[in-house]
Amino acid sequence: MASDETKIDMELYYKRFLSLFEEVKKDYPKFVESFMGFFKATEGPGALDSKTKELISIALSVKSQCPYCIAFHVKNAISHGATRAEIVESAMVAALMGGGPCVAYMKYVFDACDEFVAG
Repeated sequence: MASDETKIDMELYYKRFLSLFEEVKKDYPKFVESFMGFFKATEGPGALDSKTKELISIALSVKSQCPYCIAFHVKNAISHGATRAEIVESAMVAALMGGGPCVAYMKYVFDACDEFVAG
């Protein structure tokens, strides 16, 4: 998709996102514990499977214009079996709802798909 000079290091965003929680946990362990409990309960299988929930999270991440969230949820979606086409299509739904700024944030989605090897 993009040349190597314009690729964004999505693994760095992913690692920084995880390390933020570790840092916050030092001073606010109850907050992180509560948030992670809510996260696991919400993202785990239920009426929707985990892959579908990750695809929804990708769309919301694009709409929120959060590259950290995009990296996190693209990587998780891939681990749940999402294909590049499914990931990009979920991002396009966000672009439809969010307009031009969301289209620009699809760059992060493409780079994350490339870096985390979405099939």
